[in-house]
Amino acid sequence: MPGLNGLDLAARLVDEKNAPRVVFTTAHEAYALQAFEHAAFDYLLKPIRLERLQRTVVRLKETLSAPAPAAPSADMLAGLLRQLGMAPAAPAAAPAQAAPLQWIRAAQGQETRLIAIDEVIYFQSNDKYTSVFVADGEHLIRTPMRQLRDQLDPQQFWQIHRGVIVAARHVAGTRTDFRGRLLVKLKGRDEQLVVSRNYADLFRQM
Repeated sequence: MPGLNGLDLAARLVDEKNAPRVVFTTAHEAYALQAFEHAAFDYLLKPIRLERLQRTVVRLKETLSAPAPAAPSADMLAGLLRQLGMAPAAPAAAPAQAAPLQWIRAAQGQETRLIAIDEVIYFQSNDKYTSVFVADGEHLIRTPMRQLRDQLDPQQFWQIHRGVIVAARHVAGTRTDFRGRLLVKLKGRDEQLVVSRNYADLFRQM
């Protein structure tokens, strides 16, 4: 665009009375923080996967059909700030409750990928790293499982083993194998995850 870039345009649009919802599509993750500062609705990294784009479209439709326009997501910005190590410290006298994690910076070979939390199927402890499983593969992060658990929404993510946390929306059901172990079956996937005895109560009613 002559004279303006996408960030400049978003900064001007957000001040308009009827500001549109802005979705950034770019190959550069470095601008994500600036994008959300300008009230970006979402930030899609190229090459854009169809499933990711469809989720964004669904969220846009839900937001636009709501009685009143939704405010810019403070939770999304706070989560991204934490990942970049730039979140301001909470006052010592009255520490604020941290917002659930919204974004994950994960390694994939020599590249780094920005993953939206709603893309995650499950996390699994992997020696010095934590594996992040999404629809198109596995990625690695350095965040320990215990620290990761404290940053996730417990209503959306269930710890089923000391080394495994699964997204509740991807749980299809459970079964017991010939050894008496309780296994979680995942929607649309072949692998099954072992539930340790300490967490079996989560599935007593299933």
